[in-house]
Amino acid sequence: MSKNAQDYGFLSIIIPVFNEEDNVGLLAEAVDNALKGFEYEIIYIDDCSTDDTRKNIKALKNPRVKLVELKKNYGQSMALAAGIDVAKGDFVITMDGDLQNDPTDIPMMLQKAVEEDWDVVTGIRQKRKDNFIRTIPSKIANFIIRRATNLDLKDQGCALKIFNKETAKGLNLYGEMHRFINLVSFLDGARITQVPVKHHARRYGVSKYGLGRTFKVVNDLLLILFQRKYLQKPIYLFGNIGLVIFALGMLINVYLLVLKILGYEIGGRPLLILGVILVVVGIQFFTMGIVTDLLMRTYFESQRKRPYKIRKITTTSESKTEEVINHAG
Repeated sequence: MSKNAQDYGFLSIIIPVFNEEDNVGLLAEAVDNALKGFEYEIIYIDDCSTDDTRKNIKALKNPRVKLVELKKNYGQSMALAAGIDVAKGDFVITMDGDLQNDPTDIPMMLQKAVEEDWDVVTGIRQKRKDNFIRTIPSKIANFIIRRATNLDLKDQGCALKIFNKETAKGLNLYGEMHRFINLVSFLDGARITQVPVKHHARRYGVSKYGLGRTFKVVNDLLLILFQRKYLQKPIYLFGNIGLVIFALGMLINVYLLVLKILGYEIGGRPLLILGVILVVVGIQFFTMGIVTDLLMRTYFESQRKRPYKIRKITTTSESKTEEVINHAG
């Protein structure tokens, strides 16, 4: 490496775990072996495990290990959010607790983040060892994201990621949002790159992923896209839908008016009812857009939030760069 390990600052490795009693000790040992010379903390977030996961973490007697115990099972997104809140590192590193991610990839990813000034470095799992069912939600999400955004990443679901502190602390995770951390960061203005990483088969425990999560993945993805694209100006969505529906209704009504003028009977036609309904619904959508736009304005102004985020400010006369943190609120 071109820099000494100490030059990368303090690292926070965040590992959500749920019923991983056989893996937590081995993973902490693997991290220690991979990060010799680095200053770091290992934060295990126990998502209310029902086995001996907590007991085994406490038995490690490792001064670098912290255990965050959640009161109930909140899911991986909330566990990650809790870990990020506790993290004190200059860089925040996330990984799964099942030994499928390889900690030896961390120094390479960290070097890329620092030397090339990336906000997020995410992994692309090579020769993925998961079963076909587990890969279905990932493939669906990758396809939708590529079609709906400009973010073209090959592996959205890889848990091994490195964030600079500002990007990590700015994340707002809930639901199944941990699957879309790359997208959330990207839509907030983060610079993201991807690198190939190793992937291992699970040795102990059972996977917590299944086909049933596919619907959650799709719903959360659509919610993210709506919030990020139309949160500041919802009138662009509701107003456009309303205008299209209103225009269709007016075309139908004008057509029926012409028929009436020509002497045709239109009173009993279902098309007349459809035309009236479309006009009314179009007006309602447009009105909804106006009301929602006012609500969003109140949301930003009442919390003194800014609709923009500054990445950094550079004073050229002094050749000095000032990092701006949480400028957007």
